[in-house]
Amino acid sequence: MQFVEIKDLKPGMRLAKPIYNKMGVMLYDRNSFLTMSGIKSIENFGLIGLFTLEPAEPLPPVSQEDLEFEQFQVIYMFRIKEIMEQLQQGKDPTGLPALTADILKNFGSVDHKLNFIQTLRSSADFVYKHSICTAILSAMTANIMNFNKTEKNILVTAALLYDLGYLYVPRTILEKDTLAEEDLHIIQECRKKGFLLLNPDTNKYMLHTEVLNTIQQTLTMLSTTNPAEFKEKTFSKLAHVIMVTDKFNSLTAMNLHHIPLSEMTAIRRLKESPDFYQPKTVSALSSSIHILPSGCSIDLSNGDKGIVLMENPMNFLAPVVLNIRDNQIYDLSNPKVSEKVQIADIMKTMDNRIVVDEETLKQFSSDSRLQSTLSRFRQKMRQKTQATT
Repeated sequence: MQFVEIKDLKPGMRLAKPIYNKMGVMLYDRNSFLTMSGIKSIENFGLIGLFTLEPAEPLPPVSQEDLEFEQFQVIYMFRIKEIMEQLQQGKDPTGLPALTADILKNFGSVDHKLNFIQTLRSSADFVYKHSICTAILSAMTANIMNFNKTEKNILVTAALLYDLGYLYVPRTILEKDTLAEEDLHIIQECRKKGFLLLNPDTNKYMLHTEVLNTIQQTLTMLSTTNPAEFKEKTFSKLAHVIMVTDKFNSLTAMNLHHIPLSEMTAIRRLKESPDFYQPKTVSALSSSIHILPSGCSIDLSNGDKGIVLMENPMNFLAPVVLNIRDNQIYDLSNPKVSEKVQIADIMKTMDNRIVVDEETLKQFSSDSRLQSTLSRFRQKMRQKTQATT
C-alpha cells in the first residue's frame, strides 16, 4: 500500500480505501481502478491524496465495523464543517444537537472495544477531522467512565466546539513539524478568538452552561505548560477527558508531514505525564479502543518480530505473543517472562492498520501447544476479572 498525492494519481491505480461523498454514499469502492474522469472528479473532493495498492498487492482485510467507522467520520466531518461555518457567520448552529446525538448513539454506549481509525488530514480540513475524532474518542471514554446521559451530551458538544479557534491558525503553522514559542502563542490567541464565536457572555446560542465552562477549562488546560501551575488549578472531569483525547488524537493523526505514533506509544506518552493527563482517564481511553488486538504485528524489545495471539483485557501491554523467528510463545502477563522481553511497538501499514488479519491468525490456532497456552491464559484472565468484580 502506498500514499499518492492527488497530483500524482494516474488511470489504472487501485484504491485501497473507499471514497464517500458528504452524505456517506460510497462513490468509489475499495479495489476500484481509477479512470481519468474519476481522477478529475476526485480532485473536486478536496482530498490531498489517496491510498492505493500495488498492481499485485492483495486487498487488505477490513471489517464491516471499520468501514462504517470511516463512513461515519466522513459524514460527521461535513456536518461539523457546516456548523463551524455557521458560527463564523454569526448564525445559529442548527445541526449541532443532532450531530452530538448521532455521535453518542453510535459511540457513546458501545459494549466492546473499537478499532480507532484515523483519517489523513491536511491543513485545510485539520480542524474538522480533529474535532470529530476528539468527540468520538470522548464519547467512548465517557462510556467507560460511566458518565450519565447529560454529562455525555455536554462532553461531546464541548469536544466538537473547543477547537473552533484553529480555523484562524495560519496554515504555515499547521504544516510545521515543530512549533516555536511564538507559534504556540498565536495558536492560543486563535483559540480565544474561536471561543468568542460562541458568545460566552450572552450565550446567544443557548448552549448548556457547562458546555461553555468545559470549553473554557479545556482551553486553560491546553495553555498551561507548567506542571506546578497545572496542579494548583481544579478542572472538571469533562475537561480532563477532552485534554486526554485531544492529545491522543494529535499524536496518532496522519498527515503529510510526519509519521503518526502508534496507539500504544501514544498511551505511553500520556502515562508519562500524569500531572497533565489524568491516569484514570487515560486508562478509560485505552479500555475503549483496541491497542494491541489479536493479530497485531509487533516489534519485540529483543529485536524480533511477533504477533499478538490473545489480547489482555486487564493490561493491554501484557498479551500472549508469538515470536515469529523461533515460534516461541510468550505470556507477557507473567513477570518472569516480561522481565526478559516486552513489546517495543506496533508494526503498521501505511494507513495505520495492523498487518495480520483474523484468517491468517487462525493458522496458528491449530497448534496443540499453542491451544494449551491460550487456554491457561484465558482461565487466568477469567480469574482476574472475577476477583475485580
